[in-house]
Amino acid sequence: MLVADYVMCQEFPCEDVIHGRFTVSPMEIDAQSIRCVMVSESPAPDPANDFHASGEPFFMETTLQAFADAGFPVSSMDDILDLGIYITTAVKCAKTEYAVPTAAIKTCSRLLETELDLFPNLEVILAMDDVAIRAVNEIGRRKTGVRVIPAGSTYQLRGPEYTLDGVQVLPSYLQTGKSYLIEKSKQRMVAEDLRTALQLIGLQPTD
Repeated sequence: MLVADYVMCQEFPCEDVIHGRFTVSPMEIDAQSIRCVMVSESPAPDPANDFHASGEPFFMETTLQAFADAGFPVSSMDDILDLGIYITTAVKCAKTEYAVPTAAIKTCSRLLETELDLFPNLEVILAMDDVAIRAVNEIGRRKTGVRVIPAGSTYQLRGPEYTLDGVQVLPSYLQTGKSYLIEKSKQRMVAEDLRTALQLIGLQPTD
């Protein structure tokens, strides 16, 4: 399955995002094998840094480090898919400023909803920052009238059980960007949350 066959934007209504950087996974995905989806913020403004770029893109560098810190050393996106994990973004166009516009989160949450629905065996969603959490909450509001994850700091939200259509949702911190490398406490919490997600789908760390 190619995600791009199902997740697309026809009109590009959002402002303050880079429409030319609309990005979904270009890889052939076995939808049946995906049991966990990691939702990051948005594509890298520089395509050379994005998850699927050739060479050693920055987003993949920090993501691979997060998996290693969680006790699951991997070396490529193929390795991550082999674990049953699919990586995507809450907003499909790269941002132009530090903050992602609220309108873009709301609009793209519909694309994220379509994307999540592609995986019939999905058990866990890792919401990897405030933008991902807000996108999941938008989906929850449309489906049930209430948000999935309550308001509050991510530190306080980690731990309790949240679900969306029976799928467990784990709020965490963004695993991409320079701040991830600088803030060691966030690295530790991302590793803990990623390890929890993988254990929920029956995988055990190697360390």
